Amino acid sequence: MELLPLVCLCLLSCSGETSAAGDGVRVVVKEDDDAVLPCSLSTKEDITRKLFDWKKDGQKEVFMYDAGTHHNNGLSGQHQQFIDRVSHFQDQLKNGNASIKIHNTKMADSGNYSCFFPRLQPIQTFYIELVVGAAPEPYIKIIDETNDWSLLQCEAHGDPLPTVEWKDSDNNTLNAEKPQISERGGRSYITVKTTVTKADNYSCVATQETISHQIGSEIYVHLAGQWFLNIEAT
Repeated sequence: MELLPLVCLCLLSCSGETSAAGDGVRVVVKEDDDAVLPCSLSTKEDITRKLFDWKKDGQKEVFMYDAGTHHNNGLSGQHQQFIDRVSHFQDQLKNGNASIKIHNTKMADSGNYSCFFPRLQPIQTFYIELVVGAAPEPYIKIIDETNDWSLLQCEAHGDPLPTVEWKDSDNNTLNAEKPQISERGGRSYITVKTTVTKADNYSCVATQETISHQIGSEIYVHLAGQWFLNIEAT
């Protein structure tokens, strides 16, 4: 039988961030978002009448499709964790696409997934690492101000907990107060404050180095005292 290699062809709009990771692919999403785990035959052979099987950490049944019957339609044995939470892309099967979508992801969904076609000779397997916990956009606000300065606060969360930096419009890192860690609703939050003394666009950047994720939010600060100085200068 002709060997049908597997490659990652993210033919659909993948949720989160997808990147190469060692022998497989890494998908990074925020908790409660949907995650698309990509798996496609490089030959784009029609797999409508084929069998493919997804497992998590080598043992948990995530989603099995067998010639039209699957875990959402007649097949039993799906792990409790994934019941009513996994779907496939029926209209893409004709293109060899065995990708799945995990809905409303939770931290427990993080792990190593395999997609394989057991009836190919030899069996072909493709590996995907799912990381759930990417930090959402930091929440920033002005908590105190005068005509000459503003006290800015940035709050972020994620798992792992990100590091947080304040930057100006020239991408210079600002001096900031010592980060404060707090717990709410079972989540850890990091809060960082900085005082600025000029009108500018300021951004708060949250970085999770271990999962190569970075995201930021921006705020414009208008200082009335500088506006009056500019009027007097003219």
